[in-house]
Amino acid sequence: MAQVNRPPYPVAPKQPATPPVVRQQRRVQPPHNVPENELYVEGVKQMREGSWYRLRGKSYVETSKFLLKADDIDYNEDTGDVDARGNVYLQHFEGAEELWADRALYNLNDDVGKFYNVRGKAPLRIEARPRVLTSSSPFYFEGKWAERLKEKYVLHDGMVTSCAMPNPWWTLRGPTFDIIPDEHAIAHNSTFRVRWVPIFWTPYFYKSLERLPRRSGLLTPNIGNSSQRGKMLGGGYYWAINRSYDTMYRVQYFTERGFAHTVDFRGKPREGTDFNVYMFGVNDKGLKTGNQVVKEGGFMVSMLGRTDLGDGFYGRAEVNYLSSFLFRQSFTETYNEAISSEVHSTGFVTKQWSSFGLDAVFQRLENFQSLAPDDVIVVRKLPELDFTSRDNRFWKPLPVWISWEMSGGLLRRGELDFKTRNFLERMDVYPRATTYLHFLGFTLVPSFAVRETHYGESRDQWTLLGHNALRSAREVDISLVPPSFARIFTAPKWMGQKLKHVIEPGVTYRYVTGVNDFNQLIRFDETELYSNTNQVEYSLTNRLYVKRNNSVEEILSWDLRQQRYFDPTFGGALSPDWCNVDGCRNVVLSSIELTPFAFLDGRRRYSPIASTLRMSPKGGIGFEWRTDYDPLLSKVAASSMTADVRVGQYFLSVGQNSMRYPERALSPNANQVRGMFMWGNENRRGLSAGFSAIYDVRVGQMQFATTQVTYNTDCCGISIQYRRLSFGTRNENQFRVAFAVANVGQFGTLKKQERMF
Repeated sequence: MAQVNRPPYPVAPKQPATPPVVRQQRRVQPPHNVPENELYVEGVKQMREGSWYRLRGKSYVETSKFLLKADDIDYNEDTGDVDARGNVYLQHFEGAEELWADRALYNLNDDVGKFYNVRGKAPLRIEARPRVLTSSSPFYFEGKWAERLKEKYVLHDGMVTSCAMPNPWWTLRGPTFDIIPDEHAIAHNSTFRVRWVPIFWTPYFYKSLERLPRRSGLLTPNIGNSSQRGKMLGGGYYWAINRSYDTMYRVQYFTERGFAHTVDFRGKPREGTDFNVYMFGVNDKGLKTGNQVVKEGGFMVSMLGRTDLGDGFYGRAEVNYLSSFLFRQSFTETYNEAISSEVHSTGFVTKQWSSFGLDAVFQRLENFQSLAPDDVIVVRKLPELDFTSRDNRFWKPLPVWISWEMSGGLLRRGELDFKTRNFLERMDVYPRATTYLHFLGFTLVPSFAVRETHYGESRDQWTLLGHNALRSAREVDISLVPPSFARIFTAPKWMGQKLKHVIEPGVTYRYVTGVNDFNQLIRFDETELYSNTNQVEYSLTNRLYVKRNNSVEEILSWDLRQQRYFDPTFGGALSPDWCNVDGCRNVVLSSIELTPFAFLDGRRRYSPIASTLRMSPKGGIGFEWRTDYDPLLSKVAASSMTADVRVGQYFLSVGQNSMRYPERALSPNANQVRGMFMWGNENRRGLSAGFSAIYDVRVGQMQFATTQVTYNTDCCGISIQYRRLSFGTRNENQFRVAFAVANVGQFGTLKKQERMF
């Protein structure tokens, strides 16, 4: 921002000069250290007539609270009246506001006065927030005349702005303004102008000057257009109930779909406790498809809360409810949320002490299988108690550590053709003993565990058997950690001073037996994925470290892992009796601990080679590539790649995900590419632009695309965004526009959470 130097005192400019960057300070240091209840006066010529002081030429009056300068000043020491004329300048040290005027009539005792042809500025207390335009420019005002009444200014026939003077981008002009520095400004019957073009008129406009403002009032109306929803018009109200609670309600009308309602309720009942409840719903009057009217309305509720219960107990809850997956796909504004088929609700009370942890968990998981109304899997825990212990040394003379995981709860699972009873008990006890041996750089870590799990019900495929099940398993783990190999090289100049290459091999053998009823257990979570296995996992990790300016950073890691199975059926978990024929999709604990991609479509002796490559050679550059190379297929069967680069104001991100298994029993074949390019940021002066897209190569369809162009001045900005959504039942084009006023807010249909910057 260009800076204009202010002329030296006492001559004040006709217009307030562009200020330096506002610093967060509440008090300005006065020129002279005037004690409280004393007065300092000075002028080129000084005369005294009774109780009047006549100051002529470069005159000023200073107290511990303010400084007043002018060409000529008359001061009455009995009444405290001051008459200042010519290039009047007033500065209040406490609030840091400054005024310029042609004449001022002021009373020092009452701290009241009048200023004629006045100009002024007051600093704003700014808190930067993501995707909100902020500026360090002060709050300017000017008018034909103004009154100061204690801490308040009343401005007559004037204007206010936060833009640099003398040619502001926006102004709010009106007959009367009430301004309390650091608190608020109120405009009556005012007109908002961009340059000299009137945009809208309002009978009452309130602007907080506080750092964290809260005040009840109407929200800015918005208008817009959508290819599926039609024209839209919305408004709302924010209610600051008291210092502990507030709520916001917004209604939006779509000409083609009906009314949408949003409620946001927040509260902080006491120290250490707060909550936020968000509700969104649409009364959809339906889209006409042929001779039918298809309604896609519904609602969603989200609640987040936390509390400190004392004595080390802490509670947290995240509750989400969705009426239908069709509603989410049709009306959700973000792509990631629209395609997500899961709804999670979790609440817990926990206490952690020493190496122990106690948790009471309440959980509900919904997994929508399709757009059909009842095609959903619901898993519920109400409640489950977990008691865990990290490794504790059993007896100091012996290198043996004991740990355990214990849980017990009431569970339920329901879907279209299968439902358990409302409260099915499950109890799981999982103690483990671990030791280690170290010799010649080799470390051997053997452990032995017992796992006993009781179920109140079991199944035969999709039929409940009506009797209990007891799983008694024994587990042996032996990890061998050989010594690492390392070598130090001289690094290229662009990389640093030194480069270190480290190779870390590892081998782990695991044997689990006793899980003889894997396919009779009802699936609730990963506990039921525990299966028999006889396997060995071997890994090789390469790491590169670089030394820059006496700081060591890891710039590359490449981890390769594979599992060898001596029991290809995992104790019968993959038996043909369950799959009917080889080729079904199976998920067991051993497979998901290796890779997030499913690969068990039948019996096999070894897993794919799971590769994870991460690179960050310099700040602002990141790369990650996860792949599964399947030797049975002689190809990379699954891949997920992402790369990010940020250089100055430029940001580029690309990614690709693909699945190439020949059988759809594992996962549908997919090839999806995403990309994002951004130039600038939300506070950059001038032009900023961004583009993001997600393209499905397999079906040849752009599922989501966003383009945004923003132009910011020193105090305001305009953003135009185009969005394209095409997935599921959604086929929509959206145009959104927002006009942002720095430190005030924005007007339009582009919400801040939907902005790219």
